[in-house]
Amino acid sequence: MDKKVWACNEWDPLEEVIVGSVDDAVVPVWNVALGSATPSHSKWFFDEYGGKPFPQEMRDKAAYELDNLVKVLENLGVTVRRPEKQDFSKECVTPWWTSTGLYSAMPRDVMMVVGDTIIEAPMAWRSRYFEIYAFRDLIEEYFRDGARWLAAPKGSMKDSFYNQDFDPENAEPNGVRQFAVAENEVAFDAADFVRFGKDLFVQKSGVTNAMGIEWVRRHLGDEYAIHELSFDEEHPLHIDTSIVPLCPGKLLINPSWVRKEHLPSMFDSWEIIEAPEPTMPFDSALYFSSDWLTMNFLSVDEKTAIVEENEGPLMELLAKHGINSIPIPFRNFYPFGGAVHCATADIRRRGTLDSYF
Repeated sequence: MDKKVWACNEWDPLEEVIVGSVDDAVVPVWNVALGSATPSHSKWFFDEYGGKPFPQEMRDKAAYELDNLVKVLENLGVTVRRPEKQDFSKECVTPWWTSTGLYSAMPRDVMMVVGDTIIEAPMAWRSRYFEIYAFRDLIEEYFRDGARWLAAPKGSMKDSFYNQDFDPENAEPNGVRQFAVAENEVAFDAADFVRFGKDLFVQKSGVTNAMGIEWVRRHLGDEYAIHELSFDEEHPLHIDTSIVPLCPGKLLINPSWVRKEHLPSMFDSWEIIEAPEPTMPFDSALYFSSDWLTMNFLSVDEKTAIVEENEGPLMELLAKHGINSIPIPFRNFYPFGGAVHCATADIRRRGTLDSYF
């Protein structure tokens, strides 16, 4: 494989990856979009710190874990790239709103590689409007080395971009699921997609709408099929804590909100494996997410995964299916809203574009 950028699924051997950074991370100000995807118990954190940097102690502990992840990956022979430093405390201004930034901690959210194409997500939070520029130097380098590059159109993110009356406690007022992001502009986060070769699966969420899904479908063309899934998650945000492909024919699911019988029939020949309950209990430090971040591990290849060190039952389950776990400390990164998978973005995996259904 001579392509600098190439990834078709989540399990082929990983050769190059971007790892995020929490330098200058800023807490976003509470708004309807943030509230739609955030546990209600954590609103106090945003009320207290919104618009301010994350506490230095939090950043230091998370940065240490990210640096350790880099060492682990490099020891496995994986090339690791990091984002450019960016001052997220600066206020950005558009004709309709002002906002501070957020961080460059989650490259999985802002971009995805499909084949030899890098796709920039438009994002749906105002605080993430300019986040991609922390990665732009890398993307431009990959483009010069032959990669394709698509950037989805940025939404205006003005008030009409959001369903201002959205109530996460009553998301189906008329029997139809509602979301915080409206359908008048393109919106998606890359982490709401998961790759299975020529098939990609996606969910609507608090940051991904039907227009965003259709934009990806049209731009990828007939070579790929986009399948929309729906789960019973109260605050849907990113698909990689709901379903995780382990290898061809094996799918790990979150038993709290994914029902086997609701998966499409194309998975009938696959082994469906229920993830064990997280060992670390739900607590108020998970400001952006649920305790199912434990499923958010990174597959280095079909036989190797990097997993948060406290998740013994998960590692035991993976071992039963022929997958060796590399445990690393990553709990201090969780309060920023992701785990090992979120903190990385695949750039090159050695393999071919195949169909698995």
